[in-house]
Amino acid sequence: MALYKFLDIFFLVFHTLIIFFNLFGWMWRKTRRANLIVLSLTAFSWFGLGFWYGFGYCFCVDWHWQIKMKLGEHDLPNSYIKYLLDLLTGLDWNAALVDTLTFVFFFAAVMASIIFNTRDWLQRKKAGRSSENQV
Repeated sequence: MALYKFLDIFFLVFHTLIIFFNLFGWMWRKTRRANLIVLSLTAFSWFGLGFWYGFGYCFCVDWHWQIKMKLGEHDLPNSYIKYLLDLLTGLDWNAALVDTLTFVFFFAAVMASIIFNTRDWLQRKKAGRSSENQV
């Protein structure tokens, strides 16, 4: 039982950090590539694995919910974001609203990550050409 409680806390912290990294990791040059990779893995889970398991499928949620069920928790929402918002605020958030906001913020983070990663790549490419011209 202690292991399940540890894993429950681990997934709560780990998954929440992944969400924040997905949303804000594009802001810092050093984390942009990793952010794009993690966003891509998230999209693969939601849409790729979601093809078989249902749109929005997240293997982290699946594993976390399995642990929570072993701890006796049931009637968990489909959305980890809804679970987290309910937990943090004590309110019962509308699942459709949470799903919509999740997609909007995810899409905005993907666009920001693509834009900034592309800009960085173009700047590196330009810097490489200008250093070649100086030799």
